[in-house]
Amino acid sequence: MQSQTKKRVVVTGIGIVSPIGGDRESSWKSAIEGKSGIAKITLFDATECTAQIAGEVKNFEPCKPLTSPLYPRGKNKEPITHAVTPKDAKRMDRFIHLALAAGVEAYIDSGLDACRTAGEKNYIPPTEIGVNIGVGMGGLPGIEDTHTTFKEKGFKRISPFFIPQVIPNLAAGQLSILLNTQNTNYCSVSACSSSAHSIGECYRTIQRGDATVMIAGGAEAVVCALGIGGFAAMRALSTRNDEPTRASRPFDVARDGFIMGEGSAVLILEELELAQKRGAKIYGEIAGYGASSDAFHITQPLEDGNGGYRAMELALKESGIPSKEMDYVNAHGTSTPLGDLQETRAVAKLFHDAKNMHVSATKSMTGHLLGATGALEAAFSLLSIRDSIIPPTINIDELDPECVASGLNFTANTAVKKPVRSAISNSFGFGGTNVSLLFKKFEGTK
Repeated sequence: MQSQTKKRVVVTGIGIVSPIGGDRESSWKSAIEGKSGIAKITLFDATECTAQIAGEVKNFEPCKPLTSPLYPRGKNKEPITHAVTPKDAKRMDRFIHLALAAGVEAYIDSGLDACRTAGEKNYIPPTEIGVNIGVGMGGLPGIEDTHTTFKEKGFKRISPFFIPQVIPNLAAGQLSILLNTQNTNYCSVSACSSSAHSIGECYRTIQRGDATVMIAGGAEAVVCALGIGGFAAMRALSTRNDEPTRASRPFDVARDGFIMGEGSAVLILEELELAQKRGAKIYGEIAGYGASSDAFHITQPLEDGNGGYRAMELALKESGIPSKEMDYVNAHGTSTPLGDLQETRAVAKLFHDAKNMHVSATKSMTGHLLGATGALEAAFSLLSIRDSIIPPTINIDELDPECVASGLNFTANTAVKKPVRSAISNSFGFGGTNVSLLFKKFEGTK
């Protein structure tokens, strides 16, 4: 399988479950309309916490039947009729439920199921398909619940499913089992960069010929007492509890912290030659992947934004696209006082000559999905390319003076309709980890 020539990699499927929509198109519609998914927390009683708002996934039904069965093991095998069966639901934590829902949506969207039967045209052996779902924290709600049970009732009441219910790699593991993928199966864990690393490493896997298809993305669901309480103790969360929909305000002078979100986004990455052979629709091509480390502080980025700058620079260099031709940056943009400024400095330094480029932070609507955020924002970047529209940064009432001085266009409050030929998605995380993914419009083979 090894090749000296790097394979070109395209995205042929997208699945989303988010605070602003239960699937890909509803989430995207809300994003371009500037609708916030932030509200009072309902998943637990947060009245005693300083932060009482979050971006929860609403009306989520993990055991909802599929509209039509899938046959990833071939037509003569048992079909898949649910992403999560009622029997298995209690054996998985919420982050796994979300990952399976988004993963199955992406798989259906890609049309791969038609290629999974031996003898069929464009047959793809299961050994050619891998999966990596990035997760930052895993099943924290399940750990909370099990600890409560243990303290009240002792060792004998700990479920035998407790460990596989909560460990982060079981999102990828369950998806691999469900969809019969027999290539690499793992989980990138790098805080808020987890799913961006997942996409980047899956891209590399296909580039070097170690797989033909990779299911990449992220999932997170830690809107629970320990999750919210822990970040609140760090004073990282917004306390604008009386104005939930206006609390996440990246780049605004009055921002006071991020809002926790939950959800999942999954992309189907595919070798270009196979995608063209089977006539798959193509959302865009991955043209660059950059990763760096600040080597500075466990939670704070470098003041000058140099770590993020280097990640973007690496992605841009690999793509071969001149900086002045960049159209869109989906910023990490968490709505924290320090983080937004450091990213602004990095973007302004690298793209100082990109006069028509737009920047926006979709976390203003979704909140911060931690390990899943990179995949969600990568998906939004690809949909921006597909539809020639840039989603807004909502809740900008007064742009931070340094953001004004940068000269960047932060796409305040209203989406902008324009051709998008290229887009960078940034993800930065605790420990000083930085990832930039660069997507471009697919315009055929060279």
